[in-house]
Amino acid sequence: MAEQSGRTPGSGRDLRSLVDPVVVVAFGGWNDAGNAATGVVDHLQEAYGAELAFALDPDDFYDFQVNRPLVSLTDDDERELTWPTTEVRVGRLADGRDLVLVQGLEPNLRWRQFSTTIASALQSANARRVHVLGALLADTPHTRPIPVSTSTYDRELMTSLGLVPSTYEGPTGIVGVIGDTLARAGLEVLSLWAAVPHYVSHPPCPKATLALLSSLEQLLDTSLDQGELPELARAWERGVDELAADDTEVAEYVSTLEEQQDATELPEASGEAIAAEFERYLRRRRGN
Repeated sequence: MAEQSGRTPGSGRDLRSLVDPVVVVAFGGWNDAGNAATGVVDHLQEAYGAELAFALDPDDFYDFQVNRPLVSLTDDDERELTWPTTEVRVGRLADGRDLVLVQGLEPNLRWRQFSTTIASALQSANARRVHVLGALLADTPHTRPIPVSTSTYDRELMTSLGLVPSTYEGPTGIVGVIGDTLARAGLEVLSLWAAVPHYVSHPPCPKATLALLSSLEQLLDTSLDQGELPELARAWERGVDELAADDTEVAEYVSTLEEQQDATELPEASGEAIAAEFERYLRRRRGN
């Protein structure tokens, strides 16, 4: 049986050669309802051919009785072990900017050391801003757009983007810890959280992944390759519609959530929102 210590460094670009890269971070586990956040990184990795730059040594940060290594068969019918770890990959967006993707399972051990290691790597990559993604279960209907909240510790950035300060108090995951570490290291940190309908929490949730990707697109002011995500999101919604149609209690609950959400929203979209959406549409058309 071939054994792998996590994933060995690949042929990706040297992080020190990057200039003002776009950085996206997501972790599986507690911070990733419906695998929506890691789904964004998986999608970007495939869409932009991101290659492995390096992986952290899993022995330092993971409890293998909690996150066990996986056994799989290679094309040559050999068995190999893949250990839980966190990887840093590098690609390039269509607009020419470098793309740095950080993804892994939420670590079990030494969170402060883990966060400092990631922060050091991103400083070496000349990163200025980091987009940290998360997803939580919420009382939101699957028939409406998935809400995405964006927040930051940076008061100046908060003002420039018109963001509202986060008022959350309570337990946090590695997303909160690493966001704090990055901010203290002098990097701008934007946290994006998608609200996944709790009654359909089983992953994947492509509609929430698409919502996060669309919010990221707006923050970057560029068109991102959405691939099959729009089609997958529509198929997911149709599937949940069918499940609700077969269960009266679920259907009534969804109807209640719809009424609650509609009651808290303005009856008409503002002119600014319509103009922003039209501009995104035109950028996408030019990109195609």
